[in-house]
Amino acid sequence: MKWNLKENLPKHENYVLSTFTFENGETIENLNVEYLTIGNPKYNENKEIINAIIYFHGSSGNASSVKRLSPIIGPNRPIDPENIFIISLSALGSPNSAAPSNTLAYKFPQYTIKDMVNFQFQFIKEKFNISHLKGVIGTSMGGFQALQWAVNFPDSLDFLIPIATSYQVAGLNYANFKFSNQLITTHENYKNGQYDVNPKMATKNAAEFEYMFGLSKEYYRLNLTNQEIDKCMAEMGEEGSQDDANDIVWRNNAAIAYDLEDELDKIKVPTLIMSIKQDQYFPPELDAIPLHEKIYNSKLLILDSICGHIGTDSMLEYEEDIFQFLEPYTK
Repeated sequence: MKWNLKENLPKHENYVLSTFTFENGETIENLNVEYLTIGNPKYNENKEIINAIIYFHGSSGNASSVKRLSPIIGPNRPIDPENIFIISLSALGSPNSAAPSNTLAYKFPQYTIKDMVNFQFQFIKEKFNISHLKGVIGTSMGGFQALQWAVNFPDSLDFLIPIATSYQVAGLNYANFKFSNQLITTHENYKNGQYDVNPKMATKNAAEFEYMFGLSKEYYRLNLTNQEIDKCMAEMGEEGSQDDANDIVWRNNAAIAYDLEDELDKIKVPTLIMSIKQDQYFPPELDAIPLHEKIYNSKLLILDSICGHIGTDSMLEYEEDIFQFLEPYTK
C-alpha cells in the first residue's frame, strides 16, 4: 500500500544549514540535516506550507523512526497523508545529521534539547518556508523535543502529542543515562573523547545495558527464553558496537540536563499525552500522569502493551480517541 510505512518508507534526503548557533554561543557552518517527508504539502497565498506536522524520534533512532506512527498514518486513519504533510528528520547529534562523529569529533559543542529543537525550527523555515505547524509528535527522547518545542514556540503549532516520554530526566532514567556514559567514558580507549579508533566494546556494553529496559518485565519473563534473551542482547550489542562513542555521550548529556517542570505552564495548545502502562523507562504514574496534571487542556491515554516502551503499535486499539483529538486539525 502507498502509505504502508513499514514496507514503503520514502527515501532519506539531505539539506545543509549554512550556519547554526548553539545555546552556549558556539556557531558551526555547513551542518547536514537528514530528513524524509510523507504526504502532500498545501500552501497559502504566501507560498507557506500550512498542513505540516513534525515527528521527533527517540534517542537511538533517525528519520525512519516515523514508522513508529504507522498504526495511525494512512487513508481513513487519524493522520491521512492526503491532507497532512509529515516531516521526520534525524535529530541534531544523530549520525546522519550533524553530530560529533561527522563534525568536529570531540570538539563538537555539547548540545541541549533546546538546541535540538532550534535545529529543527531553523531547518523547516529555511527548507520549507514553514512558520506555523499543525502540530508536533515525539516518542521517548523525541517527546522531550516535542514538549520543548511547545514551550519555546507556543504560538507556532495547533496541537502537541508526546508519547512514552516525560517532562524531565530524573530517578532511574537519570541513573541509566549516567551509567551508560560511565560504561563508555571509563573505557581505556575512550581517551576523553579524543580516540583514534572508536571503543566498540564500550558502546556494545552500553547498548546491551539499554536492552534491559526497552520491553516490559512481563515480556522478558513470559515471551522470551533465556537463550532468546542471550541472542537479542548479542544482536543489540553488535548494533551498538557500530555507534560512535561521542555521539552517545553527547546525546546522553543532553538528556541528563533536560528538565521542563517549571516551564510547562507555557504550553497552551491542546495536548494528547500517550503513555504505556508497562513502560519501564516512563511508567505512567511517574511521568505521564504528572505531566497531564501540569499541562492545561491536556488529555491522557494510557496504552496497554506487553512490549513496554516500544509498544506504540497498540495505538491502533485507541484509534477512535486519537481521531477525536486530531479531527479539528487534520481535515
